[in-house]
Amino acid sequence: MGYDISDYREIHKPYGTVEDVQRLVDGCHERGIRVLLDLVVNHSSSEHAWFKESRKSKDSKKRNWYFWREAKIDGHGKRQPPNNWASIFGGSAWHWDEGSQQYYLALFLPSQPDLNWENEDMRNETYADMGFWLDKGVDGFRIDSMNLMSKYSDLPDAPITDPNSKYQSGDKWFASGPRMHEYIQEMRRDVFDKYEHCMTVGELGFTKDEESVRKYVDPNRKELNCLFAGDIVDMDFGEGHKYEHGEFKLEKLKKITRGWQTLMPTFDGWNTVYMDNHDSGRSLSRYASDKPEFRARAAKMLAVHLCTLSGSLFMLQGQEIGMANMSKSWGIEEYIDVEARNYYNKILKQRGEGADMSDVMKELQKKARDNGRLPMQWDSSTNAGFCKEKPWMRVNDDYKEWNVAAQEGKDDSVLTFWRSMLKLRKEHKEVFIYGRWEEIDVQSSGEDVFAYTMTAQGGAGARKALILLNFSEQKNIFAGDGYKGWKRIVGENEKEILNNGVELSGYEGVVYCNWS
Repeated sequence: MGYDISDYREIHKPYGTVEDVQRLVDGCHERGIRVLLDLVVNHSSSEHAWFKESRKSKDSKKRNWYFWREAKIDGHGKRQPPNNWASIFGGSAWHWDEGSQQYYLALFLPSQPDLNWENEDMRNETYADMGFWLDKGVDGFRIDSMNLMSKYSDLPDAPITDPNSKYQSGDKWFASGPRMHEYIQEMRRDVFDKYEHCMTVGELGFTKDEESVRKYVDPNRKELNCLFAGDIVDMDFGEGHKYEHGEFKLEKLKKITRGWQTLMPTFDGWNTVYMDNHDSGRSLSRYASDKPEFRARAAKMLAVHLCTLSGSLFMLQGQEIGMANMSKSWGIEEYIDVEARNYYNKILKQRGEGADMSDVMKELQKKARDNGRLPMQWDSSTNAGFCKEKPWMRVNDDYKEWNVAAQEGKDDSVLTFWRSMLKLRKEHKEVFIYGRWEEIDVQSSGEDVFAYTMTAQGGAGARKALILLNFSEQKNIFAGDGYKGWKRIVGENEKEILNNGVELSGYEGVVYCNWS
């Protein structure tokens, strides 16, 4: 899936060359576009020269660049992993190396051994690799699995949270460990601050509480510009596992939005605004509706929400045309992501061959990472115009109707609507990008309505916008007082709010303002 890097200064040959990247960066800069790269330095590939050298012997100069440990011997004289940590994708996080007769740690796949950030030589080499790309004009990085780089050095056993499993989540000991902030501050001091306009956004896994987030993005600490806490893409996860049944409730979205929109301004922190990423199912299919009669309106409603929140907006390819999850008719053979396949096979093994797996398939269809990684739907030609050769997985069944070419130039398309919302966001950035968020109590109007205001910084008479979102197929009434006469700038409702409030159609989003 592209997250096992065998050479940090090269490009995978089917994708091109370093020179191609240089032309891309230069061409983007000519057009006023900046380029971030995905920085994967919690782990490397098992094919990286560093790991090949490390695994040669216990005396290798790079042995301590990774985590190598002796086996434990149980009461039956059998070899066991050094601790009980579970891999994020299932099974043990430890993998036996026959050649050097030790286990190595890989929190993800066996082909992704974790780097040991306590080794200063390894850190310096990694910093040099970052500088290689920044010297070519890259404008910053999205740092993958950012807070997993510091583990507790004694690698203790994890507490037992799943009595039915031999291996347990060790995030208590490998997420946001004791030297995490030291590494990020060193990274910024030794690399990022040497380059003008270098921007960083970190991926924060496992630790999503306010205090942890604050430490990473408080400008006074000089660590990251912003980060992805991930909670917004977890809203329908099951209690014990991502693929167990869970329900999306609008109150979850309200709580998360309320938390970050009100917390960040208290210390001049900066928000990330998003609902989709490459590790999740599509928000349209999970939190709104991809039913034919509601799909376009629901996609526009989510666009209204995202484009009216303060911070930096991040989109996943396909959001701008209303791409949806994989077809419900697809079988497990169409799912290629290791996370989904491993979970399916684990449950099938527990239930027995031939067991009913429809409940598992229902959850995969909502949340599997393959949903966010479907080929982009450009037009109605072969492979949705993404490529001439067969892509890594089949394109979605709806590509002939839902594609960029079909929406280009049409006033009522999702693509055109996204462009209008982004334009509005930029034209009134003091309200929507830098404004103050405040929730409106709409209990009397129905639990499926999300209402809030965005206010420009300033005193009395500051410009203010009212945002109303209906997360339901049913019509809902917003009867809030104090907004009579406000002008509609987004939506299909009356041009101004009248005495009887605002009636919202199913999955409708509207914006009113107090300026003319």
